[in-house]
Amino acid sequence: MEVKIGQEIDFQNAEKAPLPIVIVDDEEKGVLRKIDAHLMPLMFMTYMLQYLDKVTLGYTAVMGIQTDTHLYGQQYSWCSSSFYLGYLVANFPGSIGFVKFPIGKYLSTAVLCWSIVLMCHGAASSFTSLFILRTLLGVFESIISPGFSLITGIWYKPPEHSIFGGLLAYAVSKIDDEIAAWRWLFIIFGLITFAWSITLILFLPDRATTAKWLTPHEREIAHSRPRKNINSFKSTHWKKHQAIEALTDPKTWLLFFYTAFTSLPNGGVTNFTAVIIKGLGHDQFRTLLLGMPQGGCQVVFTLTAALLATKLRKSRCIIIACLLCIAMLGRCLVGYLPDSQIGGRLGGVFIFAAYASGFPLTVSAVVFLAYCAGNISGPQVFFVREAPHYRTGCEVCIICLCLGILDILLLRQYMDWENKRRDRVQGVVIEAEPGKVVGTDSGNGVVELPSAGVDETDFEQENFRYIL
Repeated sequence: MEVKIGQEIDFQNAEKAPLPIVIVDDEEKGVLRKIDAHLMPLMFMTYMLQYLDKVTLGYTAVMGIQTDTHLYGQQYSWCSSSFYLGYLVANFPGSIGFVKFPIGKYLSTAVLCWSIVLMCHGAASSFTSLFILRTLLGVFESIISPGFSLITGIWYKPPEHSIFGGLLAYAVSKIDDEIAAWRWLFIIFGLITFAWSITLILFLPDRATTAKWLTPHEREIAHSRPRKNINSFKSTHWKKHQAIEALTDPKTWLLFFYTAFTSLPNGGVTNFTAVIIKGLGHDQFRTLLLGMPQGGCQVVFTLTAALLATKLRKSRCIIIACLLCIAMLGRCLVGYLPDSQIGGRLGGVFIFAAYASGFPLTVSAVVFLAYCAGNISGPQVFFVREAPHYRTGCEVCIICLCLGILDILLLRQYMDWENKRRDRVQGVVIEAEPGKVVGTDSGNGVVELPSAGVDETDFEQENFRYIL
């Protein structure tokens, strides 16, 4: 099937047709490098600020916010959960804006609004005001990830942010002023985000045809590139049988529960790590500094896992299970070593970061619901009466990580069984190698990629095999 640039594809009559061959030449590679050079820094910085703004509450927990805002009981935990309440409620209506408004301006405006809300945190004086502000922060930040997914087709997850955040929090904590240091932390993070929103307004294009840093010819190439790849096509035709298939697919629910099991520890630890470190006997300033190595450990775990996954075939689910085992070991060290073993317990805090390197990049509605539910529930198992050890929270995290390990291994076993079943039915062994080259024209420097069906599920594509 040959398709020219700009030609429309009729999905109703061509669903069983193979995809057009993907052509990659030197000119297109040059345009792609230029796109990466301009878009990736914008996305990286925005994601970094988003992560910092979410975890700022955790930093302020050891800087006096609970005393100054008169929080008691589980009110701090509810302030932690409220971010994901806003995130959950606003995600769907917020996504409608991508259809109604230019995507670059819409995202930039969302960042501008969240920076204002973050600065307002510095004026919070009660549980009610802080709860409302955290909810609004979740509302505006819920737009960012789906927006960048639309721009790039990729969920970028930066683990390096904890290092920078801890260092900045330490510097701010040294401010000696009538205004509390935790209020300055919110204000400064908010001002940084506000300045960045202006940068996005100026430099984040709405679409390829309006990118000022591309020449007219490069804009045409950038605009036409996605049309060559099935992942960039979409059909607006509703198919009831595909929806039913998704809801009855065991993989859907295995991913749902895996995300819930790993998100619950994330929701709690994100906001209570600083309190746990301080409970080891460190003062406020040393606590903030000791939070930074956890970010460094996460960088190491993420890079190591990515390297192993590219070198070892059929290893992804096993690597994820190993990461959860490391995180479970860390949580056991924190919760069950004697109080005198400060070094061992602190090491447990650092290596617990391994769990975050195993998050799936699936962005379906079902998995998103599990992600929000887990993060909302997480802070609620950290009871203030158990501070700073939080024994119940520790036990729940360990149980969730155990269930996550069993879940991901069960998912791998099911996908492996399904691959072998399809091989038997078709009488041929097909290896699932993403991006595998099937042909090269040395004269033109053209690489051909395997073709596939259009608008079909994995069940409908008989040659589809799962990556393990």
